[in-house]
Amino acid sequence: FHDDQHGTAIVLLAALLNAARVLGRELPGMKVVVSGAGAAGTAIARMLRCVNFDPQVCVPVDDIIVCDSQGIIDAQRQRLAPEKQELLGYTNRHRRSGSLRDALEGADVFIGVSKGGLLNADDIRVMAPGPVILAMANPEPEIFPAEAKRGGAAIVGTGRSDFPNQVNNVLAFPGIFRGALDAGASAIDGSMKLAAAHALAATVGAPSADKILPTPLDRTVAPRIADAVRQAAGESH
Repeated sequence: FHDDQHGTAIVLLAALLNAARVLGRELPGMKVVVSGAGAAGTAIARMLRCVNFDPQVCVPVDDIIVCDSQGIIDAQRQRLAPEKQELLGYTNRHRRSGSLRDALEGADVFIGVSKGGLLNADDIRVMAPGPVILAMANPEPEIFPAEAKRGGAAIVGTGRSDFPNQVNNVLAFPGIFRGALDAGASAIDGSMKLAAAHALAATVGAPSADKILPTPLDRTVAPRIADAVRQAAGESH
C-alpha cells in the first residue's frame, strides 16, 4: 500500500461519488482528464478505471485521458517511459492526441496532480456543461476556484484548506489502517480501498456543491472507514 498516491485516489473517488450525487449524474458515464502522470496520477487512473479491482464491486468511469507536461499520453508519442506505455492499456480509449486543452474538450471531470496555474476559465468552457474540477497542486492549484467557476465549473475542490472541498489524503489513512489492523489483514486489497472510498463519501449525509467531502477534523470519519475496511477484509480473505 503506497500511502500518498493510494490515499489520494481513495479520497478522489469519494469526492467524485458525492459530486455525481449532487449533480444527478452517473459516475460510470463520466469522461475524466488527469493532469499528472506520476505515482498519484497513475493510482487515480487505475482506481477510476478499475484496473486489478473486482469487476463485481468496481464500475469503471467511461474513459480517462492522462496528460503530462507534453500533453496527452497517446500511442503516437515517441520514447514513452514504460510506466506511461502501461497507462495506454486502460486510458485514452478513443486514441486522442494533442494538448491538455485538447483533452479537456467534452470532459466531465478534471483532476490535477501536477503544477499550479495550468488552466484558466476558457479551458473550463471547452469541457462538458457543469464540469467537476479537482485541482490539487499546492500551494497554487492548477486553477483557482473563482476562475474555474467563471468558466462554468459546477463543483470545485483543491488541496487547500482555505477553500471548500479540500481533497486531503489524511481523510483516508487512519481509518484504513485501523480497519486493516482490526481485521488482521496482511495487505490492503482493492475491495478494502473501495470500501474506504464509499464509506468516506457516506460520511457526508447531504452533499452539496461546497461540501462533497468532510473536513479532516471530523472525528466520525476514521471509525466509519475502519468499520467498512474491516468488513471488506473479512469478506475478501
